[in-house]
Amino acid sequence: MLINADLGIAAVVETAAMPWVASPIAGVERRMLERDGEEVARATSLVRYAPGSAFSPHRHDAGEEFLVLDGVFSDESGDFPRGFYVRNPPGSQHRPSSAPGAVILVKLRQMPVQETELLRLDTHDQALWQRDATGRARALLFEAAWERVEMIRLPAGDEDADDHYPGGCELFVVEGAITLDGVVRPAGTWARRPAGAVMRLGSANGALIYRKTGHLAAPVG
Repeated sequence: MLINADLGIAAVVETAAMPWVASPIAGVERRMLERDGEEVARATSLVRYAPGSAFSPHRHDAGEEFLVLDGVFSDESGDFPRGFYVRNPPGSQHRPSSAPGAVILVKLRQMPVQETELLRLDTHDQALWQRDATGRARALLFEAAWERVEMIRLPAGDEDADDHYPGGCELFVVEGAITLDGVVRPAGTWARRPAGAVMRLGSANGALIYRKTGHLAAPVG
């Protein structure tokens, strides 16, 4: 299965207009944003857990990264409510579930073998946040030679500005709406730009976004 699989091509998806598609596990549905493979695939998806649902125990040979967008996601390492950011490195395994239900933005099979540490961060922790000279607030979630991941809060009236991304860029609009390359995009929008891209980003009324950069350059190692 190939969905936005060519990482050298720009892509944008307004996910709120997409249907939820059943997964092989009862009570777990997906909106597939990018995918290269079948059930074992390099993939970026929204995944929705119905209340009381659970996924089969499984191993992540090439890692897993997710942001909890709604509800509470759980596994053997804890309960992660809305706003938690989690990284499970290559070789990790768990049994995901959700008692009240949950929606997560999840990226699978996109980590190099150099990544070895578990990471769990509450993005509501104000200690993570700093305001820059442009008025944007930023929370650095992860940084390594192969990528940088952060949450960015754009203030109301944030002016469109050209940003250059030698290693590519990917973003997801968590709250509010952005203006992306001159087009207004609502909450739930996922966008990807290839290595070397220029992206013009702003927000009329304010927005919260997840952004990953650098990961579309040449692989590490």
